Amino acid sequence: MQGRLWILLLTSLLAGCASLVSSATTRMADNISLAILNQDDPATVRDGAPAYLLMIDGLIEGDPGNTQLLLTGSRLYGSYTSAFIEDEARARRLAGKSLLYARTALCQQNAEVCAASDGKLDQFREALASIGKSQLDTLYGFGVAWASWVQVNAADWNAVADLSKIEALFERCLELDESHDGGGAHVYLGVIKSLLPAAVGGKPELARQHFERALEISAGENLMIKVLMAKHYARNVFDQELHDRLLTSVKAADADYSGYTLINSLAKLEADQLLAESEEFF
Repeated sequence: MQGRLWILLLTSLLAGCASLVSSATTRMADNISLAILNQDDPATVRDGAPAYLLMIDGLIEGDPGNTQLLLTGSRLYGSYTSAFIEDEARARRLAGKSLLYARTALCQQNAEVCAASDGKLDQFREALASIGKSQLDTLYGFGVAWASWVQVNAADWNAVADLSKIEALFERCLELDESHDGGGAHVYLGVIKSLLPAAVGGKPELARQHFERALEISAGENLMIKVLMAKHYARNVFDQELHDRLLTSVKAADADYSGYTLINSLAKLEADQLLAESEEFF
């Protein structure tokens, strides 16, 4: 009896140690992610991020069941790819890695939604209805990685066909909490609904509503929302006045907001480029 008690005690202690190590690993990964997001020099991130990506890979290798760690890895790979990778083949590989991590996290948390993402739209909508707010972060992370993967695989019609399911996913995120990630689901829906002109089935006015709601929720701290609204909505409806006003306000705004400094610095660079092209485009 005494021997069995020692074994139970040792097992309990080891489980506690594993939990502490896992928690510490997750905190370290989250801190690295936040440090990158708060960097005001995109070139530093561009040059230094690959080392952190390899480190995140190693942390995930050692703790493959850590959902939070998988989501952090997915975010870092996705952000790095969309911000800095121009080579199409490499972008597809890295976006694929981001999607793999996010999908693995979703499958660990909700096997039903994970399986339904490969099925028909109606089946996927039905599965989404069963997901709760406690799993919102994982669902949203999967949606972000999926949308980014479709973007770099835009020449593949099978990938583009996933957009209707991605749209349904972000609509479910709004139902659960529209303020999640500073209204991020509104931003993605704004982009998706701007892809086509109204004349061929697009919904640009709904897109505008989503962008404007995201701006309200984020209190103007995320400058990339204005850039995306100019690039996707204003150009879609040929509204040069709105286009230039949004981009000019981005150039004049402060970029230094916790969690948004890097993306705001990138937004300012893109605003410069889009403004330079404005006369030619319109």
